[in-house]
Amino acid sequence: MTISTEKAEFLREAIALAYANQQQGGRPFGAVVVKDGRIVATGVNDIHVTHDPTAHAELTALRAASQVLQSPNLSGCSVFASGHPCPMCMAAMRMAGVEEVVYAYSNEEAEQYGLSTAAIYAELALPFSQQSMHIQYEPLRPEPYAGLYTEWKLKQK
Repeated sequence: MTISTEKAEFLREAIALAYANQQQGGRPFGAVVVKDGRIVATGVNDIHVTHDPTAHAELTALRAASQVLQSPNLSGCSVFASGHPCPMCMAAMRMAGVEEVVYAYSNEEAEQYGLSTAAIYAELALPFSQQSMHIQYEPLRPEPYAGLYTEWKLKQK
């Protein structure tokens, strides 16, 4: 499948951002958020600067797009990323309503450089009991917070 010239330009921009970021000591990841045929926000992997493990290119671009569009709802947006988005970024894009994701470099290509997230995708597909991180559901409902979700829903009306 070949992408359109317009989409190829957005992908080139994400790759250029990734290249510039790695030239400045960061990881080679860049992303652009597009709505209605125009770039509304960009982002690069800022972990090396912020020491924030969630400062991936896609997330920094989503945060910037939400500010520009004044909404956490990014319906109608597409994200163009230099590399295959990790599970965290993919989940955030889904939760934000992003409708399309296009990336240039695959996890297979990233593997030899230690940049693949394929193993994380594989582990997340396992039941909690088989994952390396301990995950436990504990249905604690202390007073006066027993109606946490109910109260939130009531305030939404």
